[in-house]
Amino acid sequence: MTKQNTKILLVDDHVLVRAGIRNLIESIDGYSVIAEASNIADAMLKLDTTTPDIVITDIDMGSDNGLDLVSHIKKRQPDIAIVILSMHSSGELVSNALQLGASAYLLKEAAPEELGIALAAVTRMETFLSPAVSTKMINRFVRPSTPDNDPLKSLTQRQIQILTLLAQGASTKEIAYSLDLSDKTVAAHRSQIMERIGVRDLVSLVLFAVKHGLVDVNKP
Repeated sequence: MTKQNTKILLVDDHVLVRAGIRNLIESIDGYSVIAEASNIADAMLKLDTTTPDIVITDIDMGSDNGLDLVSHIKKRQPDIAIVILSMHSSGELVSNALQLGASAYLLKEAAPEELGIALAAVTRMETFLSPAVSTKMINRFVRPSTPDNDPLKSLTQRQIQILTLLAQGASTKEIAYSLDLSDKTVAAHRSQIMERIGVRDLVSLVLFAVKHGLVDVNKP
């Protein structure tokens, strides 16, 4: 998706909330709301007639759960990026949203600028978490592993090396260059690492590395 033509479907059960978010989105250059929906059924109907690049959805929508919408969209149109905009910040909810395929998780109390940062991140096919959410996720994942059930032991030394570099923010090309490997080899290792440790996105991979002491979260 390109910044000049990034189309958004906005899903929230409150009309005034949608109006406020729409105004904020349309004040950001390169983004426009092409449709709105108040519930899951309405959102799925909108997806039949529109082609958004991004869906922004709440979690609590009356009898509907926004996480169910994430699941429906990812099964049907996996290329659509999904941004959760919620009042809830529990680690379990955030983890579930990411595992289902959400690309960003923002709190409704966040500064307006955060929405622009999140949209830019998902447009680049990256993941974004509100700072308060990131802190809770790190606290949730940084726990001692039991020796008998440590997925880190399933990785080779080379894979641990690549995992550490990924968690430090290195790109595939940078890792390939520093380790004298091909891009394809690094990408293959990354896929195998994620499969072996049971994660499906970069954020969870980084949190795994933090939990196992491969990355120092206090290091500037």
